[in-house]
Amino acid sequence: MYQEVIKDLEERSKKTIASLKNELMNIRAGRANPQLVENIQVLYYGSMTPLKQVASISAPEARLLVIQPWDAKVLSEIEKAILKSDLGITPSNDGKIIRLPFPILTEDRRKELIKVAKKEGENSKIAVRNLRKDAIDEIKRMEKEESLPEDDRKNAESEIQEVVDKYNELIDDTIKEKEKELMEF
Repeated sequence: MYQEVIKDLEERSKKTIASLKNELMNIRAGRANPQLVENIQVLYYGSMTPLKQVASISAPEARLLVIQPWDAKVLSEIEKAILKSDLGITPSNDGKIIRLPFPILTEDRRKELIKVAKKEGENSKIAVRNLRKDAIDEIKRMEKEESLPEDDRKNAESEIQEVVDKYNELIDDTIKEKEKELMEF
C-alpha cells in the first residue's frame, strides 16, 4: 500500500540526480563542451531562442568551441549573448563563425568551481530531504486515515530513509566525480 509513496520518492529523487548532473555540466572543467553554450538565449528575429536552435556548435579541439550560425545575420547577436553570459570567455568572430577559446583554468578558479559544484550537491541533498519529508507526511496521513497500520508506517519510514541514503550517496559520488574532473590538468 505504501509502496506507491516509495516508488514516487524514487522517481522524484532520480529527477533530482538528473537535474544535478545537468547543472554540473554547465560548470566548465577546462575542456570545451558544447553543452556549456547551447542554452544561451540569442535574440533571433525578435524572440529569445536557445543558441542550439540557431547554430551548430562543435568542439574541434579540447579547448575550442566553434559556433556556426545557420543564418549569418544572427552572428553579432550570438556574440552579444555570449559576452552577456557568465562564461567569462571573449568570442572571436571572423564573419562566418565564432570561435570560443577556453583558457587553462588556474588553481584558484578550479577551487571556486569545486565550491560551486559542492553547493549544487548540497542543494540536491536539500531537495531529497524535502522529498523525504513529503513522503513521510503522506505515510502519516495514510496512518491517520486508518488505511495503514502502525507497523507498516514504521517499515515505510525505514524504507524511505534507505532510499534517501542511497540518493545522498549518489549525490556525493557525482560531486566527487566533478571534483576529480575539475582538478585534472
